[in-house]
Amino acid sequence: MSLLASARYHLNVDLIGNGFLRYERRKLERKLANPRPHPHLGPPLVTAAELKELISRHYLKGRYASGHKPVAWVTSGAPVEFLQALGFFLLYPENHGAVCGIRRKAEEYCSAAEDLGYSRDICSYARTDIGSVMTGKTPVGTLPRPDLLVCCTNICQTVLYWYRVLAEHFGCPLVIIDTPFVYDSASDHSVAYVLRQIEQAVEVAERVAGRSLEPDKLRQVTQLSRDAVDLWMQVLERCRHRPAPMTAFDAFIQLAPIVEMRGEDFAVGYYQRLLAALDQRIADGVWALKDERLRLVWDNLPIWHRMRWLGERFAERGVALVASTYTNAWGELAPLIDPAHPLESGARTYLHAILNRSTGHKLNVIKGLVSDYQADGVVLHSDRSCKPYSVGQIDQRGRLVGAEGVPALLLEADHNDPRSFSEEQVAARLDAFLEILES
Repeated sequence: MSLLASARYHLNVDLIGNGFLRYERRKLERKLANPRPHPHLGPPLVTAAELKELISRHYLKGRYASGHKPVAWVTSGAPVEFLQALGFFLLYPENHGAVCGIRRKAEEYCSAAEDLGYSRDICSYARTDIGSVMTGKTPVGTLPRPDLLVCCTNICQTVLYWYRVLAEHFGCPLVIIDTPFVYDSASDHSVAYVLRQIEQAVEVAERVAGRSLEPDKLRQVTQLSRDAVDLWMQVLERCRHRPAPMTAFDAFIQLAPIVEMRGEDFAVGYYQRLLAALDQRIADGVWALKDERLRLVWDNLPIWHRMRWLGERFAERGVALVASTYTNAWGELAPLIDPAHPLESGARTYLHAILNRSTGHKLNVIKGLVSDYQADGVVLHSDRSCKPYSVGQIDQRGRLVGAEGVPALLLEADHNDPRSFSEEQVAARLDAFLEILES
């Protein structure tokens, strides 16, 4: 690592950057202390300013990470504890894609990728990321150049080809961790197969980092991951309270630390404070909606570019989105994480990601969320460019409505590409569905 790069990192991140972010946080906290009243929504979460600071600091660190510490770009479902323990800065292109979607930049980057010959049928996260990389544009300043790419196929096969594009562009090593599909529970052979790949990935990461993995450090990081995941699940479960102290729209935003800061002590601290804040809201009778009349479960990724519009439209009708399969997926595997056996338990944990399991399993997850959160219905987001998450939804909706008697709506959109979203059509279908629930 370069002494000049390290000096630049400490100056811009630890001194100037942290001071500026603390100032911005205090300014936002003062603003949030006396928020403008909303006719349908409760006050914002008191941790909102801290979360913004955490996310901003993460991308600030990334901006100056190259040369100071090794950088790994990883898929959101990849095992990362060994990378954290080796001192890598981790960047998640899917999370960056979500930021681009929220900032209304995804369409521009998707179009840039399409101009280079990438089909519009490809995942909009992949198109957003490829377009951002090829144009050098990003709403977060600058993305660090990767020294290592780690791709795990437990979320989809698209990441395999996406990361090959990145590896060719950056000329850096690519580690692929292949996860056999799990129909019920993973076999011992599958666990051993994935474990061997993780062990090989560790060897590559050690060469890139120029250091050896310390077993104690790995156990410590794995414990922090387990603690954060446990806390995240507790945060989500607070929405079982009726009325709910926050909604799934809040949870989609609050998800950032569990995805891109897993294994860091400040992620654990943040979720401890968020959990305390939710408990205080419940004690004080402060709710996400001023008049909660209906409760729904959401399936699939959020529609990042229309989050506020959807949240306010639901709130106008007194509808609280209290749970989602997407946010639940980051908490449900906590019991599989064993800090005493980090690599072995990691192999089993990452095999059981929701997108690496059957459509029947996801249907059972949906039914469980409907029961546990006392939901009145389900919205299944049929995501145009996330086919692994959307496959089977027509049958799942049929079984929910037919066998379970649970009202369910299939809503067509795209998680990141606004060109596949019709506001008029979505509004009409939502209104019709809610009228059925209210009748």
